[in-house]
Amino acid sequence: MNPTKHTYFDVAVAGGGLAGLSTAIQLARAGHSVVLVEKNYYPFHRVCGEYISEESRPFLQQLGVPFKSLQLPEIRKLIVSSPNGKIVNIPLNPGGFGISRHLLDGILAGFAKSAGVMLLEGSRVQDVWYDNGNMYLQTSGQLISSQVVVGSFGKRSRLDLKWKRPFTQDRQGKSSNYIGVKYHIRITQPQDTIALHNFNDGYCGVSAIEEGNYCLCYLTNANNLGLSNNSIRQMEERILCRNPLILKLFDSAEMIWKEPLSISNISFAAKTQVEQHVMLAGDAAGMITPLCGNGMSMALHGSKLLFQQVDAFLNGKISRQVMEQQYSKQWRHAFGIRLKAGRIIQEFFGDPVLSRLLVGLSDKLPGLAAYLVKQTHGKQF
Repeated sequence: MNPTKHTYFDVAVAGGGLAGLSTAIQLARAGHSVVLVEKNYYPFHRVCGEYISEESRPFLQQLGVPFKSLQLPEIRKLIVSSPNGKIVNIPLNPGGFGISRHLLDGILAGFAKSAGVMLLEGSRVQDVWYDNGNMYLQTSGQLISSQVVVGSFGKRSRLDLKWKRPFTQDRQGKSSNYIGVKYHIRITQPQDTIALHNFNDGYCGVSAIEEGNYCLCYLTNANNLGLSNNSIRQMEERILCRNPLILKLFDSAEMIWKEPLSISNISFAAKTQVEQHVMLAGDAAGMITPLCGNGMSMALHGSKLLFQQVDAFLNGKISRQVMEQQYSKQWRHAFGIRLKAGRIIQEFFGDPVLSRLLVGLSDKLPGLAAYLVKQTHGKQF
């Protein structure tokens, strides 16, 4: 099939992360024609904590992810440290597993191709619009028309700016001014443990992924970078490493990459799930704070909710209006509480006083920590 000649599909997916790929796979396997536009080429790395809670395992197994052969590390313990290095140990029940986005996205991209999804890699979405019952998606090379467009273009895109979504207008707001930085490293930390280390205005997560490697990913306020002459290395030395455990981590780690991946303008503000008749999924629909370790699970679960509504619409069972309303309602019902919980818990992370208070209380009241963890996790889907 020549994508330059085939311009109509039942569904066009803008962005090929976990939400976009899994939605495309489900729709294609249900018999719908699907095109997915991704600016990069698979497989590639993304800024991500790379921990998935166990709630997602059955769904990924249904898609075909070969857990037995992958032999992924199972994570059942959590360590949280305050900026002064004091720690608390928290059991993770049911826990999760580690896998890099490079590996998982590559696997899902292969499933998408096998299901018949037209993957347009190395192609950017320039515009999306609705007109007289049809959706249109413009790339640099072609115009695609479809019944449905799924927007899974990540944390922030040109379309967000064009639509003037509220979170893009609050550039200096407390929930909209973060940067994320990620490394792959080798260390001696137990594979069954994920660590969250606090520092001033940020926190750093470390957990095992495949092949004995670890993901080190941290989030911080953009002001910290500004105070460090816009140098990531300088910020790590001057701010992150005030926590003695982070200092030890950077001193002992073998860096697999020479330079980290980074992303800016991260927002945890509330978002809509439908915009301009575009069905939004993954981080485009709403982001949970990384410390909760469930962004990947939310993207996967959200794709299942989205598939159910889009499939019903394409089969003529519901109208576009009902599809949009039911998806938004179901998404908010599934994730509303954990998003709010994540925002509340984040207030304690990155604040030297509050994080020490949280660690102290969790040490004395272990049931409190277990309760907080539970608020950010969902049931299997």
